[in-house]
Amino acid sequence: MGKKSFRGKGRRGGGGGRGGAQANGGWRDYAPFDKNNDKLEEYYNALLQLPEEEKQQYWEALRRELPNSFRFTGSKGHALAVKRLLQTRYIPEITKIEHHDGRPVEPPKPVPWYPDELAWWMTTPKNVVRKFPPFSAFQKFLVSETTVGNISRQEVVSMIPPCLMDLRPGMVVLDMCAAPGSKSAQLLEMIHRGEEARVRKVLRKFAKEDGLDLGNETQDEIDADLEADPSDNGRATGLLIANDSDYKRGHMLVHQLKRLSSPNLIVTNHDATQFPSLKLPSTDPAAKPTYLKFDRILADVPCSGDGTLRKNANLWKDWQPGNALGLHTTQIRILVRALQLLKVGGRVVYSTCSMNPVENESVIASAIERCGGPGNVEILDCSEQLPALVRRPGMRKWKIMDKSCRMWDTWEQVETFAREENDGVVPGRVSQTMFPKLEGTECYDLPLERCMRVYPHLQDTGGFFITVLEKKTDFKARNENEPKTAATNGKSEASDEKKEVKPAETAAQAPAATKTTESKPEGDAVMDDAGTKGTKRTHEEDDSEQTAKKAKTDSSATTPAPLVQPAEPVTKPKKAGPPEEPFKYLDPSHPVIQNIKQFYNLSTRFPDNRYMVRNELGEPAKAIYYTTALIRDILTENEGRGVRFVHGGVRMYMKQDAPSAEVCRWRIQSEGMPIVQGYVGEPRVIHLHKKETLRKLLIEMFPRIADEEWKNFDEIGERVRDVSMGCCVLRIEPEAGDLDFTERMALPLWKSIHSLNLMLPKEDRAAMLLRIFNDTTPLINNTLNKHKDQKNQKDQKDQKDESKHTESETKQEQALDSADLEDMPSPE
Repeated sequence: MGKKSFRGKGRRGGGGGRGGAQANGGWRDYAPFDKNNDKLEEYYNALLQLPEEEKQQYWEALRRELPNSFRFTGSKGHALAVKRLLQTRYIPEITKIEHHDGRPVEPPKPVPWYPDELAWWMTTPKNVVRKFPPFSAFQKFLVSETTVGNISRQEVVSMIPPCLMDLRPGMVVLDMCAAPGSKSAQLLEMIHRGEEARVRKVLRKFAKEDGLDLGNETQDEIDADLEADPSDNGRATGLLIANDSDYKRGHMLVHQLKRLSSPNLIVTNHDATQFPSLKLPSTDPAAKPTYLKFDRILADVPCSGDGTLRKNANLWKDWQPGNALGLHTTQIRILVRALQLLKVGGRVVYSTCSMNPVENESVIASAIERCGGPGNVEILDCSEQLPALVRRPGMRKWKIMDKSCRMWDTWEQVETFAREENDGVVPGRVSQTMFPKLEGTECYDLPLERCMRVYPHLQDTGGFFITVLEKKTDFKARNENEPKTAATNGKSEASDEKKEVKPAETAAQAPAATKTTESKPEGDAVMDDAGTKGTKRTHEEDDSEQTAKKAKTDSSATTPAPLVQPAEPVTKPKKAGPPEEPFKYLDPSHPVIQNIKQFYNLSTRFPDNRYMVRNELGEPAKAIYYTTALIRDILTENEGRGVRFVHGGVRMYMKQDAPSAEVCRWRIQSEGMPIVQGYVGEPRVIHLHKKETLRKLLIEMFPRIADEEWKNFDEIGERVRDVSMGCCVLRIEPEAGDLDFTERMALPLWKSIHSLNLMLPKEDRAAMLLRIFNDTTPLINNTLNKHKDQKNQKDQKDQKDESKHTESETKQEQALDSADLEDMPSPE
């Protein structure tokens, strides 16, 4: 067990929260806090209409601390292997612990509804965790695995939406409001499901012809379904675009998702209400432009977050109804945009961590209404999915509380109050779209009970809302039908049927009314300039009453005087981040690519037209990236169209100083190793089978192999003695019989004149030592002492002849030691 079998690592935390986790994976203490808010309780008691006993359970649950929860990440095989360690090494010791009164301590337990028991949680008090050594050992394991990304600290309810997307390999998916990225990580894992076994199954067909030694066939290979994603020799062809409107959070998203080392990922920085149409290449220059449509879209939208009261204690004093009212329109716009970008037959999952129908059922109904009704968009019944998840149906009727905490049942009540008691002024931020649809309208009888509500007392979680929508046919979304005076900057919304959203024209960059020359594909629409907050789980910052402006309402023809409805708050456009380095693809005939292919004896079956660099000159300088063919097409076709691409691809090779021209200066990066290792020819491969040999390589940096010290490396000794200098693939194929050492891996190994070095970050080495060997021994760095020992052993004449080699090697190894950090995932 080590690097993930499909691509490396996951991430910490997630939208929906880390639930008591600190950045280092430790438990966090909360200061005592007054968990009471009369208006909050008044509203939800009136809204939910729970029986008295259940009502008490509901509020008691909200006042309790949230259980700590985490998820095993990466490919299914790798995640199961790490989970098995928890079950066999740590749980048995924890279950032996007893309280002073003889009661057993409750150990971590799997979340009952999560597939394959890969999500776990624990309610053990912190004083118990700190008191007993078995918990201390478990805590070290948790921190270690979280640091390298094998475990993701993620709130349980945050894990639900990806599980309902029915995302399969080969699909194209968009996460519209992705930061900080825990749900995106789940989506990436689904895109890569079964990839490793498929690739090995294909490679085995040609192994003899290509001179590859793939070891024994595994059961996963035998069971691999090549038809699951058949078009690229077993490699995953799906795509995840993870988007966030906030530039800084976008780079945090990059930092977290890069741990999954997926070449099937693009990160973008756009306002979700105006996510741009992405152009695809066409073989016919005269044909109309074609644009990317998505199989699946996750709209986990910005919300007031009152479902997170258990972990965001400040919400108890800060909650007010205006938080939800101010986000309602933005949420509709995001969902409508998602439905426009969706393929017919595709699925959108809409979710919030709010329990307020203003942000939930009313948004679903209003978006479906804007998209032409239930004939175009259907609410799917997902009651049979995740059967162990306890949930409640969505609401068909609800109340609205305005900013002054007045309660309303219908829009008609609001209109009457405005005319008769409030000088024609509609209570702040309340709008007709927030209420249940009127009888006789096309969206009156929507099956809103198919929406899912997760309440804290049902399974000891946070509060959450999820709805799954399917697009039945293409449509043109109608305008919002808002008064012109209520539009941003006093301007009316542009037609959302005829004009294209030019990618550069987001709320952060340009006015919505800028004209474009390109035509819009069927079903896409211009979004107005109202920006989303871009950060999930936040309150609306501007909570002040807006100046009332006169506007007509639907009933204005029959009322004696027009109602006055406050304008929406104007959100300041976010400043765009600095320009991103361009993505430039290398020609397969480029001398560097040819040198890499020759040095590593790369099979011709590995594509050489997907390498790219990130600089204006388009020449390899420090790193060479690898992407899928679809990402290559998207990045090249949309160059210069203003799309804010923040990240794409995986670092495959890093430039490295080498002692001679015969040594390839481009070493395989650890995050790219799982992708390319199966195609590397045997001259650059070293096969390792024994556990203790791996331990020596992990615990020692730059162990010597000169002067017959190669014999210390047991079964790989002669091989490392004879292999030429430079980067090699260390292919780990464990011997049978050790349950802690079962997972196949491929790691980059650099051979110098006198030493070896496993090119892994120190954190990865330490985590692997703990995971495989249960060893916390400090790492040993042999670099400093090695050359001093060599000097003492050589006479003056030999030392003079050797000095050039030694000086060269010293510089090289110092570079390798510092380059060790280059393997750490980090923003560009």
